[in-house]
Amino acid sequence: MLLVKKKVRSMRVDYHQSNKVTIKNRYFLPRIDDLMDQIIGACMFSKINLRLGYHQIRVKFEDILKTTFRTRYGHYKYLVMPFGMTNAPRVFIDYKNRIFHPYLDRFVVVFIHDILTYSKTREEHTEHLRTVLQTLKDKRLYVKLSKCEFCLDSVSFLGCDTLYPNIITIDINHLYINSFLV
Repeated sequence: MLLVKKKVRSMRVDYHQSNKVTIKNRYFLPRIDDLMDQIIGACMFSKINLRLGYHQIRVKFEDILKTTFRTRYGHYKYLVMPFGMTNAPRVFIDYKNRIFHPYLDRFVVVFIHDILTYSKTREEHTEHLRTVLQTLKDKRLYVKLSKCEFCLDSVSFLGCDTLYPNIITIDINHLYINSFLV
């Protein structure tokens, strides 16, 4: 593994060689139309994004050595999941799906980096949002407030330009497939 410069003068670990020999966790994304079916009838939305997402997930003890990299100052190992490892997105999504499992298909959708909370009424949404935020607090996961949107009657999500109650508008320019997850 090498340290390489990023465009903004900072450094990052280049995991290309390690990723070539890593057994890929083939995590299939849920069908977008299935996710959209879940939110039919919702009138209130909140979108939550986690701060430094992967870095909030601890690496399993037996896998720490696999994250080793060398600099001129010595060898270092990650204790939290680094960005750039091939299975990081899959592990991140799987973890969020496990902690929100009781609420999936009821009032939570987890998709890549976003957690969408949806409800039919403001009162219901207050309770749903409280549950989601308490779950994040219990798991010691921290949100990036600048990327969160709370208690909205419409929101952009999953390549859809805007979700309104019972109406979905799609901007074709925003639809994409993340090849690293397929």
